[in-house]
Amino acid sequence: MFKPGDVDKTPVTSEKQKEKPIVEAQKIKKIKKTSAKQREILEQEKVYRRGITSVLDVIAPEAFEVKPDCVRVGPLYARTLFVMTYPRYISVGWFSPILNFNATLDVSMFFYPMESPVILKQLKNKVGVLQAQLNTDVEKGAPRDPLRETALRDIEKLRDDLTQGVEKFFQYGLYLTLYEKTHKALDILTEDIEAVLGTRSIMSKRVFYQAEQGFSSTVPLCNDELMITTNLNSSPIAASFPFISSELTTDEGILFGINRHNNSLVLFDRFSLQNANSCVFATSGAGKSFAIKLEVLRSMMLGTDVIIIDPEREYKNLCDAVGGTYVNISLNSESKINPFDLPRKVGDMDAADILRSAIITLKGLLKIMIGKMTFQEDSLMDQALKEAYAKKDITPDADLTKVEPPIVQDLYDVLDGMEGGSDLALRLKKFTSGTFSGLFNSPTNVDMNNQLVCFSVRDLEDELRPMAIYNIINYIWNVVRSEVKKRILIIDEAWWLMQHEDSAKFIYALVKRCRKYYLGVTTITQDVNDFLLSQYGQSIITNSALKILLKQSSASIDLIQKTFQLTEGEKFLLLESGIGEGIFFAGDRHAAIKIVASGLEKELVTTNPQELLDQEKKRKQEEDDQA
Repeated sequence: MFKPGDVDKTPVTSEKQKEKPIVEAQKIKKIKKTSAKQREILEQEKVYRRGITSVLDVIAPEAFEVKPDCVRVGPLYARTLFVMTYPRYISVGWFSPILNFNATLDVSMFFYPMESPVILKQLKNKVGVLQAQLNTDVEKGAPRDPLRETALRDIEKLRDDLTQGVEKFFQYGLYLTLYEKTHKALDILTEDIEAVLGTRSIMSKRVFYQAEQGFSSTVPLCNDELMITTNLNSSPIAASFPFISSELTTDEGILFGINRHNNSLVLFDRFSLQNANSCVFATSGAGKSFAIKLEVLRSMMLGTDVIIIDPEREYKNLCDAVGGTYVNISLNSESKINPFDLPRKVGDMDAADILRSAIITLKGLLKIMIGKMTFQEDSLMDQALKEAYAKKDITPDADLTKVEPPIVQDLYDVLDGMEGGSDLALRLKKFTSGTFSGLFNSPTNVDMNNQLVCFSVRDLEDELRPMAIYNIINYIWNVVRSEVKKRILIIDEAWWLMQHEDSAKFIYALVKRCRKYYLGVTTITQDVNDFLLSQYGQSIITNSALKILLKQSSASIDLIQKTFQLTEGEKFLLLESGIGEGIFFAGDRHAAIKIVASGLEKELVTTNPQELLDQEKKRKQEEDDQA
């Protein structure tokens, strides 16, 4: 009830104020409707995405089991190691043995930059503490502390480098995830990796109850779920850089090819290794002869003598181009090598030593020629060889400078007249008056006085090749021992000699002894199984410091991988290599290589039939133009 003079204080409501709640209610209703529509769209998108196969779905393992010390990813067990501490100094490439370890592993490195002013402040405080401790020791007359003095010098140098901008500071995390098929094998691999790290005074630990986080930190997602880091400056971090190229470039030597890791040149001198021997393995058409011909050309430019045993007449063009001596050994050839030639005198060897060496080598050849001999036949043959030499006045006390060695006919005559020797004489007869009489039954008339000498055995039957190559190598060995000179002996298709124990043993002895006479023996083969499955073949590889592996067949790759201890990556590299591509071994180092040649070199050394036909057509065209 109002009294007169009272003021009505009831608020007056305008029309706009009455409409405001209605508008807000409409907005809220509209927002709810929009939200409901968006939720419906999102639900539809989820349903759609469930029907799409992503990359993650494809690469995801079939199962994932988390254990306290490892995880099981499908059929494999995986364990992560993290590095805790580093020594005061680590050399460049210290991580290379881990990267080259013959095992499957993932490596992750995480770098967290830190502000230099913050680090400088901490280092300043540390310097003050160390300096105070050293001053206190001096005042007390205590002996000097080398550890504190070294730490002080290192910190002072680091402060200078950080101030000058030479170094930066990082928190650095290094994780390794190892994979194996069984838990036991994983434990062994882990111990091996820890041992390798331990040899460099680097302490690592295994993840425990963080196996899943460790695995996730090393998959290529760039997520550091372990966050276990060490404070390091730029230099040691750079020394840990994992992508280390294998360098095989030296100041001296010849060009073997291009390093496929970094496109650098592979320059090497085989005579700078512990021995100058090499072996080359490749399938037919992979470019092994091409590579060796390039080595021959380039070695000759440095004054090295080269001797080649050519089973397929592949080196004829090269030999003619450089003015070499090409010797064709066949039944009808005029070039002959007498297996009864005496070894040339070396050092203080007397006549008895020379004669004994000749007889031992001859017996090895005769076993290839006439087959295996019983103990009685072996003894009889030994006596017959002595008498054959005696017929030519070659005895242990004779002057060997004025004698003429016997031939196979002389041995046949001795055996035919000996009691019990008729059977051996009959088996030897085909080499004196039979089908094979033109091979060994003549005095030697071959001239070795040239920088390049090539012996061809292409025109010989397969049955005669092993014995002919054996005889040629023995003759070469006698020449090599008579004069120490830098030489390379190339034995193409060496698997011919691995088929017979005596010839394989002879090659093995040659490879072991040739270093003393400045000789490097190169064995080339495409029949890997015949070569490597021989006990002497394995020994020849062990005594060859230089090795070239080009494209391999799937039938022999497992044996190659086991023999040369290749990783899975190197194994597939050899299976997928193109012509002239492979792996080059020089001592303990090796790198992927591509053989390259200049235009002129390629014309001289090519073995491609089409290129040879093109060259012949071009040559005839030039002759016709000149006519």
